Amino acid sequence: MRPDKRANNELRPIRITTGFIPNASGSVLIEFGYTKVICTATVEEKVPPFLKGTGRGWVTGEYSMLPASTQVRKPRESSKGKLEGRTQEIQRLIGRSHRSVVNLDKIGERTIWIDCDVIQADGGTRTASVTGGFIALVHCVDWMLKQGMIEKSPINNYIAAVSVGIYDGQAILDLCYEEDFNAKVDMNLVMTDKGEITEIQGTGEGQPFTMEELNQMLLLGRYGIKELIAKQEEALGELNILVGIQP
Repeated sequence: MRPDKRANNELRPIRITTGFIPNASGSVLIEFGYTKVICTATVEEKVPPFLKGTGRGWVTGEYSMLPASTQVRKPRESSKGKLEGRTQEIQRLIGRSHRSVVNLDKIGERTIWIDCDVIQADGGTRTASVTGGFIALVHCVDWMLKQGMIEKSPINNYIAAVSVGIYDGQAILDLCYEEDFNAKVDMNLVMTDKGEITEIQGTGEGQPFTMEELNQMLLLGRYGIKELIAKQEEALGELNILVGIQP
């Protein structure tokens, strides 16, 4: 029995509030159960040095956890003077995930920043960040179109992320913190609406896992991501027209 009585293939309750930060070009508060993340997307009129003069744009991410997002206060990383390795890893994951579904040639020499701030953590903060960040990205693209900055949407596909694992001998979907802490295997999947995989992060905690268990988790993750993309579509409404290969 899972701690919150869910079925093994059941997501936590998903809640999505768009337009959460008025100053951002795109924003959303996304909730995976008790995990809550504010995701914003904003445009900067410059690109990293290696892209200057190429005409191509960039999509990247930043991630942070507020001090009271965990049960024991988490000091701000700015007070330490450096980012933790985990934070850097998640930021790179957010950037890679969203770049994989964006035609960078269509946004010009601009950077779209996906900023993800965890205000409450109960497992799955990186997967919530990727899933919510995509919604913020679509809203940002809509803003760019209305400003005349771009002519066509650069977004080719939907993308979402979910955690899976082996807990108490069974494959489960969307792990809460207690499950994540005690799981034999903890894995994060990032996939498109076509079922294509952008990233797999999986670790056997203390012992290896089998190919059969891996396949179970992959199938369970694909099932969960289909549900998450349906939630994205519901939240985006008429903006769904901006997702898909544009002529």
